[in-house]
Amino acid sequence: MKKLSLLNKIIYLINNVFALLLLLSIVIKFIQPKSFPLISVLSLTVPILIFAHIIFIIYWIISGVKKQLLLSAICILLTIFFSNFPYKFNGKVIKGEDSITIMNYNVHLFNVYGSLDNENIPLKIADFVRLNNPDIVTFQEYADDEINLFDFPYKYIELGTKKKFGQAIFSKYRIINKGSLHFENSSNNAIFIDIVKQNDTLRVYNIHLESFGIKANNINLTEKDSKRLLYRLSTSFVKQQAQVELFISHSETCKYKIIACGDLNNTAYSWAYRNIKGNYKDTFLEAGKGFGKTYSFAKYPLRIDFILVDEKIKVYEHQNFDVKLSDHEPILAKLSL
Repeated sequence: MKKLSLLNKIIYLINNVFALLLLLSIVIKFIQPKSFPLISVLSLTVPILIFAHIIFIIYWIISGVKKQLLLSAICILLTIFFSNFPYKFNGKVIKGEDSITIMNYNVHLFNVYGSLDNENIPLKIADFVRLNNPDIVTFQEYADDEINLFDFPYKYIELGTKKKFGQAIFSKYRIINKGSLHFENSSNNAIFIDIVKQNDTLRVYNIHLESFGIKANNINLTEKDSKRLLYRLSTSFVKQQAQVELFISHSETCKYKIIACGDLNNTAYSWAYRNIKGNYKDTFLEAGKGFGKTYSFAKYPLRIDFILVDEKIKVYEHQNFDVKLSDHEPILAKLSL
């Protein structure tokens, strides 16, 4: 530090602060949100923190300073070691005959409130699903419609009693059991079906964890609104923990292989994701490529929609679709039981 200019000393101090924040973001997924709900917000900022460290490395190289760049280099290596690096360089596609395809899609009420400047959204979503021909589709924010949009022989739809939207699962395979977890004090929920494919019985969960209820165009920087924002984030993280614990206790009673799909309203760096995932395989990590973005918040890419599968299930393929028919983007996985 003695040989650094005053400017570089200040920048290195800022570098240290960002290093501490990144280390906290790695640790936070091991800490229950109800213990430190506000610190859990760091799980949403990991890509920004990693990008900041890349900028620091570039700056120190340009400045001709070598020792100081080691701090950010170590931070990035730690994110790779703890599977926190947001970009996957290599995907895979395996061709197999005995496969099952499953799609997950938060359809945002089929644009009932007109937030997207796009006409005939329900029909376009139906056409998209039909084009990709999945065997099973799990929908979040599904609004019931008199028109039968989806051509599947079996389905399970669970809507809220007050608000007529909820979740749906459509299947080409016979449903032999179904049910709802009924999240308390929430318009979100988790539902499940048990299906039969040849000699295999499989359980499919459709999970929609508590939303933060934040829109980019509604964020203000006033002290009052900032306090409301922090309170809302804290409340949502704590609710998510209760919902995750309910899912875990419910799924542990299942004797079949499990596929858990859904909109977790949280990232892969969170306590919620880590505990839902458990020993399951994340199909994006197994076969995806790129950032895996499923949702954009003020042009900030987030991967908050997931397909998680039993460790005995092989992942042949994972696809992300850049389709602007909802505020979320659909994902699809091809699997072998």
